[in-house]
Amino acid sequence: MRHSCSGLRRLCLVALAAFAAGAALPASEAAAQGLASAWPSKPIRFIVPWTPGSGTDLWSRAFAARLQETLGQSVVIDNRGGAGTVIGTEIAAKAPTDGYTIYVGGSVSLAISPAIYPKVAYDPVRDFAPVSLVSRFYNAIAVHPSLPAKSVKELIALSRRQPGVLMMASAGNGSTSHLVGELFMAMTGVKWTHVPYKGGGQSVAGVLGGESHFTISPVVATASLARSGKLRVLAVTSAQRLPGLPDVPTVAESGVPGFEYGGWNGILVPAGTPPELVARLNAATVKAAQTPEFREVLEQDGSQLVAGTPEQFAAFIRSEYERHVRLIKAAGIRP
Repeated sequence: MRHSCSGLRRLCLVALAAFAAGAALPASEAAAQGLASAWPSKPIRFIVPWTPGSGTDLWSRAFAARLQETLGQSVVIDNRGGAGTVIGTEIAAKAPTDGYTIYVGGSVSLAISPAIYPKVAYDPVRDFAPVSLVSRFYNAIAVHPSLPAKSVKELIALSRRQPGVLMMASAGNGSTSHLVGELFMAMTGVKWTHVPYKGGGQSVAGVLGGESHFTISPVVATASLARSGKLRVLAVTSAQRLPGLPDVPTVAESGVPGFEYGGWNGILVPAGTPPELVARLNAATVKAAQTPEFREVLEQDGSQLVAGTPEQFAAFIRSEYERHVRLIKAAGIRP
């Protein structure tokens, strides 16, 4: 009997030890799973590193509306433009990792600016947890109707007759529109005066107000104005013509063979956000991006839907950063 009690006691101790070990091991995982299951239970902050009215801002508002419907929770836009997206990106990198701060990252903030400004206070790869790439977008060369250039060839000819006289408005230093302009000058030998604004919307307003002769801005910022006759779109920077602007030629078919450049936007959260939350947000992001309403916005803006997995987006960011380091060095672009 004593032997039986001793064996029973040992069995109980082993069972208790196993229970304690099993309970302690997944404690952090259980907490993360609990956080994910309750998420979202309050409004979500949606950091946009561009000013209101810019192409990315308009894109973000259209996407946030669909994401809000998908999640059943408010998504509040927080515009933090300035310094070539660096300000907003630094804020997003330091945000809480509870899933209630989402960041719209793109080619400027995660590939161009880090390549141009080596001292930015964030790392495009280490400081963010990618959720999903959402879309690729393209720029348009749009001139004021008073400018005597009705095609890219005529713009090139005018620029060569007046080197440095024409003022090119961009969405800001280090923006995709700035990079497109620099690449265009490098490939054609023309010389423009770069006028950086704080966002695509302001660069377009600068042309409408006569401050600049033309703008290179995202199609979303120029398409509606082109349809109303307030701007004249000469070409788009995509490889093929865009469905939303079928009558507008590409830069390549307008006299600059091989010219093509596209930017991109995606959804990220601060590094350290629990994988369970990233997975839930990825599912919500892909669902929101595939809604007919958002697809229509992309088509009208000349953008392409490319939603995917966090792993695919992470690899894409690394490759884009490395590509832009090479491009910016070759083009001689400096801060």
